[in-house]
Amino acid sequence: MRIRVLLFSLFLFIGFSGMSQILEPVKWKFSSKKLSELEYELTFIASIDDGWHLYSSDLPEGGPIKTTFNFEENKSYQFSSDLVAPKAIETFDDMFQMKIRYFEHKAVFTRNVKLKPGAKVEVKGYVEFMSCNDETCTPPMEADFEFKLEASAGKTAKVAKPAQKEVVKAETIVPAVKSVEKEEEKKEVIAAAKIEKASPVQQQESKEESGSLWVFFALAFLGGLAAIVTPCVFPMIPMTVSFFMHSSESKVKAKLHGLFYGFSIIVLYTVIGTVVAVSFGPDAANFLSTHWLPNIIFFVVFVLFAFSFFGMFEIVLPSWMVNKSDRQADKGGFMGAFFMALTLVLVSFSCTGPIVGTILVESAGGQVLKPIIGMFGFAAAFALPFTLFALFPSWLNNLPKSGGWLNSVKVVLGFLELALGLKFLSIADQTYHWGILDREVYLAFWIVIFILLGFYLLGKLKFAHDSEVKHISVPRLMLAIISFSFVVYLTPGMFGAPLKALSGYLPPQTTHDFDLNKIVRDEIKMAGGVGSGSVADNGLCEDPKYADFLHLPHGLEGYFDYEQAIRCAKEKGKPVFVDFTGHGCVNCREMEAAVWSDPRVLKKLREDFVVVALYVDDKTDLPEEDWVTSSRDGKVKKSIGKKYADFQASRFGVNSQPYYVLLDENGKELTTPKAYDLNADNFVKFLDEGLKNFNTK
Repeated sequence: MRIRVLLFSLFLFIGFSGMSQILEPVKWKFSSKKLSELEYELTFIASIDDGWHLYSSDLPEGGPIKTTFNFEENKSYQFSSDLVAPKAIETFDDMFQMKIRYFEHKAVFTRNVKLKPGAKVEVKGYVEFMSCNDETCTPPMEADFEFKLEASAGKTAKVAKPAQKEVVKAETIVPAVKSVEKEEEKKEVIAAAKIEKASPVQQQESKEESGSLWVFFALAFLGGLAAIVTPCVFPMIPMTVSFFMHSSESKVKAKLHGLFYGFSIIVLYTVIGTVVAVSFGPDAANFLSTHWLPNIIFFVVFVLFAFSFFGMFEIVLPSWMVNKSDRQADKGGFMGAFFMALTLVLVSFSCTGPIVGTILVESAGGQVLKPIIGMFGFAAAFALPFTLFALFPSWLNNLPKSGGWLNSVKVVLGFLELALGLKFLSIADQTYHWGILDREVYLAFWIVIFILLGFYLLGKLKFAHDSEVKHISVPRLMLAIISFSFVVYLTPGMFGAPLKALSGYLPPQTTHDFDLNKIVRDEIKMAGGVGSGSVADNGLCEDPKYADFLHLPHGLEGYFDYEQAIRCAKEKGKPVFVDFTGHGCVNCREMEAAVWSDPRVLKKLREDFVVVALYVDDKTDLPEEDWVTSSRDGKVKKSIGKKYADFQASRFGVNSQPYYVLLDENGKELTTPKAYDLNADNFVKFLDEGLKNFNTK
């Protein structure tokens, strides 16, 4: 019994002492393999501790820190392939309101390089990465690599050893890469493979990914059905079906040709999706999702398509292309059916192009299956009526007659194109801080668009090609009600309402200038005698650095620079609440939403502490006078994130977030720091203990 108690006490001691250690959940190994006399394959292996995950290299901006491979420039070699990454687990993150991708257990990346003849090359660089588990995250870390390669025949490639400087860096954030025997490596790879194969988490995420593709297929299928009832397509149904009925020798051949016709439509559109998948592979995902150029192009394309649907102009393909396909269709037979399908695709481009473009833009974020599945879903729906009416021509008598209602469908799609196109402009605007499309401006556009759509559906707004609406049908009335109801939902957002259902599509709340919630909070402060909004009145001693792009939640006032906070604490005679946080820290946002929002916590932070939030992953460059040289690795820290990540690791021996520390005005700890804990009562006790020790010192 005593032995059990001793063992339990030993494990408990180890567990508690380990809480304050530097976390090293991801360990890197680097090797190279000779493919030819001039070409090598570089391999980057990340071994990930159980319960942790490493973020993918193709995450959009505004989310966690992605894994990035940075190479030093060297004219003696060039890359002969893009970075090849393993298949990542994909899931929707409620906190970031976006899809994120990550790896578990093990991730192997490769990239090929080609050397100049006779060259001896050192391929150097570093991997920047971030990892998280269910409770905490590490700050952005770096692992240096160096591959010694030689472009000569008959020599085997050497396994690259980590650069000496990586061992130095390992003391701060990355463990030194140790040499491993081949047998041990083999066992490790097999064990990791077994874990990955049996992992229920991965199986669940695989199901979620499949479910996401099914949803996208369904949306693309609906897009195909919408394309059918456009003015370019709907009138062609009886024309093309009649063509098969009169150009074949028998009804059986007519039906076979009709089936082949529908199959050809599916093939043609699926080929388009395949071309997109090949052209925009996984390595293009980040460029397409965050760079201003593709997003501005997508925005302009959506606007042009919307104007086309409104009847401003027609987007048509060159006539020679359509005429040539039409001449081939006249030959009849299966080849004629194929070219008849091609003619339909070309002729209907002005109506189907915007819908197809929308599907491709939504799916071209570097994925392979999604554009193919999307175009297959669209084509299946688009080909369905032609195939069915070819098999059952008597159904043609039941088709509604072409008329003005077809143009109405086109105009409604134009309004939707215009609204959706703003998302791409918003992405570019947020990424590059242009300030063009803040939240209320974005909402104003949407409100006006959907008001106009509602009036159009009621017949109060007409375009050049519209027929006169003497009365409205019940479906149009229902659509008008939906449009106006959506406007009612959007309107409170103009005054600061969060509109959580649309948070993934709207610019962030921090870009909202007229936030009524913030105004009310400020008025309450003034009514309570806090003041009129000056620095002193808000409890601050000087204007906070970086406040133009860094913010505290719930209207709290504070600093983002440690030295400023300490100076203010001395002036005010208050303790300091240090929040080690990060833009990509999901658990930090959870703590702010679930714990900081507690009235007791907010009151104490606002009245009893000088609050400072230190972002360990911010990439903003510091002015030279604010650079610091690390006492741990001897490197100069030139950005906000690197400065405070090093400060947290060197001062407190911890590199995970969230991490909360209470200090006196001289920077001495008042109580045991606190990490992720969603129990607000525990957090209140933590603050009370710090205040008590501060007042009794």
